[in-house]
Amino acid sequence: MMAMRLVAGIDLGGTAINYTFLDEAGHFRIEGLCEHPALSVDGPDVCLAQIADGLAMAADRARIDLGHVVAIGLDTPGPATAAGVLSSRGSTNFVHPAWAGFDIRGGVERRLGRPVVYLNDGNAAALWGHVSIFGSDNRATSLSAIIGTGLGGGVITAGRVVTGRNGFGGELGHVLIPWQSIPDLDGIEPHCNCGRTGDLESLCSLTAIRRTLLPFFLQKHPGHPLAGLDAAEAAKRVRGLAITGDAMCRAIFQVQARALALFFDEMVNVFDPDALIVGGGAIEAAPEFQRWFLDEIRAGMPPQRSEQAAIGLHVIPNGDTAGARGAALEAARIARG
Repeated sequence: MMAMRLVAGIDLGGTAINYTFLDEAGHFRIEGLCEHPALSVDGPDVCLAQIADGLAMAADRARIDLGHVVAIGLDTPGPATAAGVLSSRGSTNFVHPAWAGFDIRGGVERRLGRPVVYLNDGNAAALWGHVSIFGSDNRATSLSAIIGTGLGGGVITAGRVVTGRNGFGGELGHVLIPWQSIPDLDGIEPHCNCGRTGDLESLCSLTAIRRTLLPFFLQKHPGHPLAGLDAAEAAKRVRGLAITGDAMCRAIFQVQARALALFFDEMVNVFDPDALIVGGGAIEAAPEFQRWFLDEIRAGMPPQRSEQAAIGLHVIPNGDTAGARGAALEAARIARG
């Protein structure tokens, strides 16, 4: 009997690498996180060795033979080209000077001795979100917004990721929105790291909470328990307090939901998608909070035609493994081709 062929998915983050394997029947061989330290701060040589070591560890956990892996999907944070060449200016997750202009897809391919296909992490998570709703063989179109330190995302149509000519497809966080229409934000100036004012990421990200939203709301609530904390630590606690019903922290997440509502409205009128999808750490919470957040998005969307109002609004399942799963799905598509 011929051995079943497998593909691997590798999600390289700033501090950890997550792995999965996908078989020909469409089953993931690892449930949940399977992590290994990334050590990206130590440069390409160390980090690529970590990727290889972690893949062997993951294969042991899944009880599979690495010899059956025929292709690998890799995703990383950007900025990078569609071919997997990191920005020559570096980035938050690739600060070592040797990463500047580094062909990470080619480097992993040489290290592991197998074909490697590349996606950025937002596109990979978006692909998994799409397939989890529609399956891999479909003609649907979806828009995903992935809320993390920044805001990534992806546009998927007919099971294919829209990457664009230079890999900027799905950089949804840098789309400008009419943020002035969000209630109770008089006096706020939402600046993004990209240099824009008022794009989606400037209001809908952990960075936006730390730099803009939390300071703005603490001016109105000077006695709040977060007022005396370090800004970065306070920002990380906002979601937990919002889940428990803290009024100020809920107001911060309401702003993020309303920003997403304006963005999704713009995208509906560009792509007419079959689904709108939200993922990332901000939404990885109890179902009650997820429902509240989605309801706030719906409430913030401008009046639409009935056909538009019926578009499904979803949360990406298995969110902490979304990148690795999406990368594996892209590898499987390439392997089939």
